[in-house]
Amino acid sequence: MSFKMTKAERSWVMYDVGNSALVLLATSVIPIYFKSLADGPALVAWSYAETVASLVIALLMPILGSIADQQGMKKKFIIGSVGTGAVACVAMGFPTSAMAFLVIYVISSVALNTSFVFYDALLVDATTDDRMDEVSSQGYAWGYIGSCVPFLACLAFVLVRPFGMSLQTAMQISFVITAAWWVAFTVPMLKNVEQTHYKPREEHALVNAVRGIGATAKRIWRDPSIRNYIIAYFFYIDGVHTIIKLSTSYGADLGIDGTQLVLALLVTQFVAFPSAIAYGRLGHKFGTRKMILVGIAGYTFITLFAAFFLRTAVEFWILAIMVGLFQGGLQALSRSEFGKLCPKDHANEYFGFFDIFGKYAAILGTFIVGTMTAATGNSSLGVLSIVVLFIIGFVVMLRVPERATAATEE
Repeated sequence: MSFKMTKAERSWVMYDVGNSALVLLATSVIPIYFKSLADGPALVAWSYAETVASLVIALLMPILGSIADQQGMKKKFIIGSVGTGAVACVAMGFPTSAMAFLVIYVISSVALNTSFVFYDALLVDATTDDRMDEVSSQGYAWGYIGSCVPFLACLAFVLVRPFGMSLQTAMQISFVITAAWWVAFTVPMLKNVEQTHYKPREEHALVNAVRGIGATAKRIWRDPSIRNYIIAYFFYIDGVHTIIKLSTSYGADLGIDGTQLVLALLVTQFVAFPSAIAYGRLGHKFGTRKMILVGIAGYTFITLFAAFFLRTAVEFWILAIMVGLFQGGLQALSRSEFGKLCPKDHANEYFGFFDIFGKYAAILGTFIVGTMTAATGNSSLGVLSIVVLFIIGFVVMLRVPERATAATEE
């Protein structure tokens, strides 16, 4: 049976199509381009840049999330984060030094990921609890396939370099295309999705937001369902984000050709499109928590494969296909399940903590991989360490009461 979305749901999904263009570029072409600017192994510097970005995001999200919960604020914060991110995206095409490039990249990454908090929280305004799994999955699915359009255009400039243009010029054009695409697909959501769940406006919003962080943390900690869910999410999504962020750099350090890396990741997008939609329907049928556990188990196998068997381009293609089968579905159901568990009028506040655990966890993953690689000179050992995060996430997720998941799906 086909799933028909409302206008608000479709508009919400379109933002995923827009921001995914930069996400795809950041996990494929940008690390390869950075490697051309950097001296020595790029994985270590890239890992630490991702760590800095994740730390800044983690510090900002609970504060901004609390303020955005106030009446009419969600979309204003989306405009601010998208505007900042788009400008930084274009600016990445100009530096010729690795350090300057990383600084601008960190700014764009902070803006992009901060926008996800407001976007994720807007899910509770765009749809209802019983439709969240499928709407969230549709967002990831269309994000994967839709982002391929600007990405293929960027790829044509980077690989073909028409009119004898340099790599830097090709990247400048690619960054402009990506930023324009992101902004264009943000507009429908701003026009058609209204913030229906909110708190009253406050005079001293920033001060109250900072003071309220502790109170929100206590409310989350006292609820065993949300507490265990967030702890589990902290660990397993760390592994997911680390693989997403470092896979291209890892492949490049193994000596796999850049073109092969990019094309393989493009295949991930096409595989992830039907997989994410199917995952949403399976979550509705068998239970969201059960399908999250399946996704964690799948990623554990993927990590072991990457650490022990990934050596050639063919094996990287196999890895890309396996990631496509689980990536979108696991992320989508994680988002929708939390959206069903959290209080609707405090969605941004709770999603701020939800995402802070995800982004702060990314600090742990990228730092471990970078440090292990620097200490041993072996990228495979760094990748292998990710398995521990999936195992912990799986075990803690088993402690989330089944009744919490079932109650939200009735």
